[in-house]
Amino acid sequence: MRYLFLFIILIVCFHIPLSGQTKAELEEKRNKALEEISYVDNLLKTTAKKKNESINAVNIIRNKVNLREYVIKGMREEISLINDRIELNTIAIEIMENDLQELKKDYSRAVVNLYKCKKGNPELFYVLSAKNFNQGYKRLKYLKQIAKFRRKQSEVIIELKRQIETSKEKLKIDLYRISDLKTKEEFQKGLLQNEQESKRKLVNSLGNKEKQLKKELEEKKKIARKIENEIARIIEDEKKKVVKSGVTPENKLIGENFEENKGRLPWPVGKGIITSHFGIQKNPDLKYLTEDNIGIEITSSGKVKARTVFQGEIAKVFAISGANMTVIIRHGKFLTVYTNIVNLKVKTGDKVALKQEIGDVYADPGDNNNCILKFMIFETRYLDPEIWISKN
Repeated sequence: MRYLFLFIILIVCFHIPLSGQTKAELEEKRNKALEEISYVDNLLKTTAKKKNESINAVNIIRNKVNLREYVIKGMREEISLINDRIELNTIAIEIMENDLQELKKDYSRAVVNLYKCKKGNPELFYVLSAKNFNQGYKRLKYLKQIAKFRRKQSEVIIELKRQIETSKEKLKIDLYRISDLKTKEEFQKGLLQNEQESKRKLVNSLGNKEKQLKKELEEKKKIARKIENEIARIIEDEKKKVVKSGVTPENKLIGENFEENKGRLPWPVGKGIITSHFGIQKNPDLKYLTEDNIGIEITSSGKVKARTVFQGEIAKVFAISGANMTVIIRHGKFLTVYTNIVNLKVKTGDKVALKQEIGDVYADPGDNNNCILKFMIFETRYLDPEIWISKN
């Protein structure tokens, strides 16, 4: 019967994910993106006295534009998902209503026939006219089965009516949801246009500061070279220790555990956005700028604590001109590096635990008091920290 087929369709409509994602998943991702946009807004706030024009400011607003585009894309996917469901639901309602009419006609004919047959007690006559007791018993059982079938048929009609009403209610909800999403989508598009315009103005303004920006990148390269030199010294010291006394079982175990947690390490700050990525990065907005990063930069706002991503031992603490303090932590054969730290809470040789605070990230008054932590991971070469830390 088509009713069973329809029941399966309804299950598909409301319980099986369409387009690879469910409505709940899309809503969760959208809310998370909007939450991140709200956080980025705090990073972009500037005072009337000082205008924030820097590479990092461009990176922050680009991050915001990307998040806004992601929100709009998610809304379109959800609208498409609901439209697919409405189409299936409309087909299901049409088939169910046709089935209901057929069932009603069948049931009506059965009731009329039953009424005609009952005149003169034909059922009793039918049982009593049996040749023997056994045949009479079978006839009585048969009559009971007919009565049961009729009751079942009436139950099916009632259930089908209920399913039709439920489906129509869900259809109304879906239609309202689409209308609401389209309104929100238009609102997000307006915000996106404003943000794209803000980015365009900022990029145009920075276009006249090419020499200054290239100088900033050169300073970053000097800081990176100093960190590389310190790491090289630590590696040489480690080689001497290994030759002298071998790798301790504790260090070996810590290194193995660190590697097992690839992709699950906590962030070195409680909250933030990645504004500079690992490796060679051509700036998509400032075409004349190319960075070659040995780590990542995480921008945060407020009072930001730097924290360890894994247990280990402080291998080195040193100052870098223009980047405050740098802390290098050993985790077996791995090293993690935290730069731009002030108010240090650790020293060389200290044992540290997971998520232990090592100091504050410097809040730059020239960048709206935003905090930029430079974070690196090293084994035999520099590794991309984004692959190692968890997805926020």
